[in-house]
Amino acid sequence: MYNPVELSKKTENIVVNGYMKKYYRFRGTGFYGGISTADTVGCNLRCKFCWSGSSVWNAKNTGESYSPQQVANKLHEIARKKGYNRVRVSGGEPTIGRKHLITLLENIRPEFLFILETNGILLGVDKTYVEELSQFKNLHIRVCLKGSTPEEFSWLTAAEGGFEYQLKALEHLRDESLSFNIALVSIRQNNHELFNRLREMDLDRVMIEEEEIKLYPQVKKRLDKEKILHYFENR
Repeated sequence: MYNPVELSKKTENIVVNGYMKKYYRFRGTGFYGGISTADTVGCNLRCKFCWSGSSVWNAKNTGESYSPQQVANKLHEIARKKGYNRVRVSGGEPTIGRKHLITLLENIRPEFLFILETNGILLGVDKTYVEELSQFKNLHIRVCLKGSTPEEFSWLTAAEGGFEYQLKALEHLRDESLSFNIALVSIRQNNHELFNRLREMDLDRVMIEEEEIKLYPQVKKRLDKEKILHYFENR
């Protein structure tokens, strides 16, 4: 097992250099009704169902470095060409490289909604990160919980200690009145334990969506290797 906070630091040393960060693709996608997407390199989790390939598993040899302004320009260009009003960073964990992300958000034009897709771990570790994000009014944060309990989190990610940081991130987002929702990956039939915790945290009104796991060939191969493919095929 590994510590996701320590892995964040190691990954940042690989994919971030000052304000520069590695990306491997810029594209338009159909998610959210159409969104301009920058796929970044590097993550602090190793989810067994992850759809990303070398951007997560071989970050050192993947992608090229871009400045925040360059990323913003590419997102704007794609959005305008496609007629989108939403932009995002996907493919890896966008909160790795705090200076880069904050500066990127500063360069996103206000007419575009930036959807920050994150596992929330670094936002749970440091509340000042969330406080800094709260200055952006065209920001929505989608926190993907990897499991509904600490045990399921570790089973799905092979990490330890990250689940509580995910929940702490939700508290920080609530305290700073940011726009956010929860996406949940879980194979459990009953998630009442999570729902009860969210209720105790005064988060029971937050929208929860089920994260769809697409069984791309590389995902099926990874799940099959872990001998858990049948759990996802039968969902």
